[in-house]
Amino acid sequence: VKVVVVGNPANTNCLIASKSAPSIPKENFSCLTRLDHNRAKSQIALKLGVTANDVKNVIIWGNHSSTQYPDVNHAKVNVKGKEVGVYEAIKDDSWLKGDFIVTVQQRGAAVIKARKLSSAMSAAKAICDHVRDIWFGTPAGEFVSMGVISDGNSYGVPEDLLYSFPVVIKDKTWKFVEGLPINDFSREKMELTAKELTEEKETAVEFLSSA
Repeated sequence: VKVVVVGNPANTNCLIASKSAPSIPKENFSCLTRLDHNRAKSQIALKLGVTANDVKNVIIWGNHSSTQYPDVNHAKVNVKGKEVGVYEAIKDDSWLKGDFIVTVQQRGAAVIKARKLSSAMSAAKAICDHVRDIWFGTPAGEFVSMGVISDGNSYGVPEDLLYSFPVVIKDKTWKFVEGLPINDFSREKMELTAKELTEEKETAVEFLSSA
């Protein structure tokens, strides 16, 4: 069985679900950060006047919350038939390190404010994308964002957290994308969201032990 958790706080709910069902391998649990991933792709596409399908390898690090870190340092975009890095294509570092990140982090709240309803269809589409990739695998040369157990990661994220990483999937098994260089700006954002997840986990464990 594969378990996908969507209800918020998705990461911590997924971790607790995993701990509550120890007979299921931890790796079979994942939580949805694909909606954030899709939103990040869309913001880049809108900025460049291309389609979201022209953008690949954005990363959502960490929690499905306002501390998540949408990272485009390793992302590529197809502009007029040529694949270039997003930083090179946009040529606006202050936007990429500022408004872009905030927009993706706050998008869910902005949609609720505008519609008085959640972005249910966008979430449904993201769940379909997430499950399709688990089943069929990720395309060659592409990775996706998924909240998975942090055990054994090479990015310094504490063990035993349900944290969003870049992953590739083959034969219904995900693997961390390894070896991506992480700059100081990214490291700080990744640690901030890990800290929030650690605190959420402690609160949940404390609450469940007293229940």
